[in-house]
Amino acid sequence: MKKVSFIKVFNDEYKNSFSFSHQIKIRFSETDMFGHMNNTAPFTYFEEGRIEFFKNNGLMQKWLDPKGETIPVVADLQCEFLHQTYFDEKITLNVKINRVGTSSVDLHYLGINELGESLFAGRGAIVQINKHTGKSVPWTEREKEMLSGA
Repeated sequence: MKKVSFIKVFNDEYKNSFSFSHQIKIRFSETDMFGHMNNTAPFTYFEEGRIEFFKNNGLMQKWLDPKGETIPVVADLQCEFLHQTYFDEKITLNVKINRVGTSSVDLHYLGINELGESLFAGRGAIVQINKHTGKSVPWTEREKEMLSGA
């Protein structure tokens, strides 16, 4: 397997360490004139997968509450391309927590095609902030439980 800069050992064990996945189909508008997936598309897939991941563990509903005080913001994102991807391919986008910080969470993403080939790997830091002040807000114990899937 290829080396990915932010993964210590990129192997089958790593690939199998994801417990959440989301299905995506490469749309025509996400490809270039050769039918290849545009290099910006995975960042949209990361957003879609991240939202579904946070819905699944209950945090998205909390952040969407109009009376709530906190929201998530993306602090950084990166993607490494591993295999060509084409229009109309069905991919599984895997999402998992790599590390939970005081007010942040580092997520990993892995796109896999129907043949089981790794297409792209990504990571990104999400920070919970106060929507009025813009300052980071530490996770509560309950939020840490939600992130861990408890």
